[in-house]
Amino acid sequence: MPRYDKSAFRLKNGKWSYDTTIYETVPEKNDDMYFIATEGDRCDNLAFRFYGDPDLWWFIAKVNGLKTMNIPAGTSLRMPTSTEKANGF
Repeated sequence: MPRYDKSAFRLKNGKWSYDTTIYETVPEKNDDMYFIATEGDRCDNLAFRFYGDPDLWWFIAKVNGLKTMNIPAGTSLRMPTSTEKANGF
């Protein structure tokens, strides 16, 4: 599922761009998985490992409040078992 599926695409000042996308909060659930990052872990690799799609890297970053794709070793991460909240409006 593309990240900007539900975002408006507009021409502004002669350039095409997406409007701001707002994502739902992903509530914590009992079936969420927890993972401790090791040296070299990145959001795209973990998205592929857990969801089968490296393009969902931003979902892992959003859920865990990360600002970069690289994850410091020892960081505790929550991995929701479902990506149903991985769409914006």
